[in-house]
Amino acid sequence: MHPFARRVLALFVVVPLLAVLVVVSDHRFAAPPGPARDAPVAMVAMGDSTMSGEGAGDYEAGTDGENGDWCHRSANATINRTVVAGVDKTFNLSCSGANSEQVGLTDKLQNTEQSQSKRLAAIARVNRVAVIVVAVGANDDPRFSDVLNRCVQAWFERKADCTATLSDDWRGRVDRMVPKVERALRDIRTVMHDEGYTERSYTLVLQSYASPVAPGVPGDLQNLAGCPLRTGDMTWVRDTGVGELAKGLNTAARRTNARFLDLTQAGTDHEACTGGPNPDDEWFTRLSVDFDGLRDESRASHALQESFHPNAKGHEQFGRCLTDFLSTTTKTATCVADQQGNLKAVSSTNTD
Repeated sequence: MHPFARRVLALFVVVPLLAVLVVVSDHRFAAPPGPARDAPVAMVAMGDSTMSGEGAGDYEAGTDGENGDWCHRSANATINRTVVAGVDKTFNLSCSGANSEQVGLTDKLQNTEQSQSKRLAAIARVNRVAVIVVAVGANDDPRFSDVLNRCVQAWFERKADCTATLSDDWRGRVDRMVPKVERALRDIRTVMHDEGYTERSYTLVLQSYASPVAPGVPGDLQNLAGCPLRTGDMTWVRDTGVGELAKGLNTAARRTNARFLDLTQAGTDHEACTGGPNPDDEWFTRLSVDFDGLRDESRASHALQESFHPNAKGHEQFGRCLTDFLSTTTKTATCVADQQGNLKAVSSTNTD
């Protein structure tokens, strides 16, 4: 080909390409979703009373009944006692009484607050969320707090063990809970995806519940001065209730590719009233009555709300275990006491 012809052909190729480059350079692509590269690294807690810090005192302003908000988020809550390298900020979205729907994506308010997943989206947009820890499920079909309330009533009325009527249907209640917890976890995954995160860019943990009571309570405390529960009911809560809950939550975690932390053994020998005359070693509140609240019509219905929840010492220990768990890549672990009596996370098998 003649040299002049080659130069003309080259112009036909290069000029359109330059035009394309000019057009591209004049039209900036939309920024990818997600936080800025220099955004603070965050850890987020979501769920119900066991995560909010109910029973641990020192509640955040605005969550102790003000304007109808009874979320009871405590400065002593587990998430505030958990240490993860590189995390700059901690957010507690949990709310006492929350169920799976309220943790997931919904337009319904709970304790005057909007969906925890919607609030997570706002946090994930401006912070680099590295860890999300969830405790939820007990307020769904199992209605665990109602079970304890009924058992207190059974003690007061001197009726047969209240949990005897639950034995046949408890597993059914748990089974009905599982898909609801799954849905909440998937909503969390959806929020994170929509904010530009991949599953591998953050850790999602679902934890179970510890038994607040156990048999062996001294007789002088098995009453309104401490733990008004029948021995058979306390045995059922420890040996059956929390164990079946854990199995169901384990299933929900596995199906959503979340990590699972089992707390069923976390309170062993530290349950409410097991300390007898010395409650200092107990990690759960005994029957707790807000007598000042009883005199206030707007607070009276919440006067017993703190009862049988982990106290500040319990949350400190749960935070130890969660810290230990998050320092590993173990998919599933159980909180058990070490030789010094402090909780640690021991690897376990994730099965149905």
